[in-house]
Amino acid sequence: MSTTAGTTALTDKQQRILRYLRENGGTKTYFKSRLIGSDLGLTAKEVGTNMTAIADGDFDVEVEKWGYSSSTTWKVDA
Repeated sequence: MSTTAGTTALTDKQQRILRYLRENGGTKTYFKSRLIGSDLGLTAKEVGTNMTAIADGDFDVEVEKWGYSSSTTWKVDA
């Protein structure tokens, strides 16, 4: 199942990650892939792979790859 926002269709995993970022972006700015994965039942690799679609898409959340220590860190402006 996918949904379209602008010209970008999101998979179910990507929708879950986007929802997570929207829900937590108001209180937090930096997110590690492995911690998002832990909360959503995904691997850090799955999060990183799917986060790119969110970062490249036109959504109300801005995502930027930020760092790589112990897991990719993402800067999120929600």
